Amino acid sequence: MINKLRHIFEAVLYKRPVCRAYTTIAPSKQPRRPAKALTGKASIHPANQVRFFSTSEVKDVQIVYVEADGKKRLAAAKVGENLLDVAHENSIELEGACGGELACSTCHLIFDQGTYDTLPPMTEEEQDMLDLAFEVTDTSRLGCQVKVTEAFDGITVCRCCPKQPPIAYFMH
Repeated sequence: MINKLRHIFEAVLYKRPVCRAYTTIAPSKQPRRPAKALTGKASIHPANQVRFFSTSEVKDVQIVYVEADGKKRLAAAKVGENLLDVAHENSIELEGACGGELACSTCHLIFDQGTYDTLPPMTEEEQDMLDLAFEVTDTSRLGCQVKVTEAFDGITVCRCCPKQPPIAYFMH
């Protein structure tokens, strides 16, 4: 019980996704069932109340990842997740050595200009990390810092593609 509460508290405190939140605790007389996990996120509202988004509120979008060898992989993503986590959940090879803590540049992704223009501005810390990445372009971002929105449905993101210019992968 304490671990469950600690997990929820840490998720809210550090603004991380709630991976496992338990809605009910089974009485000891009943056989234990696997806990029901919420697939949403927790957030703190101005009134300092924790709000859990239900599964019905979280929308799915499809994102195409272009791997380093040129193969395209379709990935299902939930709105609010970052692109590094989406890649890992869909078995797409995107390193993310720091675990999404903005301490490396191994989750470097390249966007088409139209998508890049809709992204929120880059922080100074992200720009510093991108300076260390290979093959940085004008539309490069770190996957751990880009949150999925509903507008991402159908976009294509490219990993560092050394054999061809990245723009070739965005053409149909």
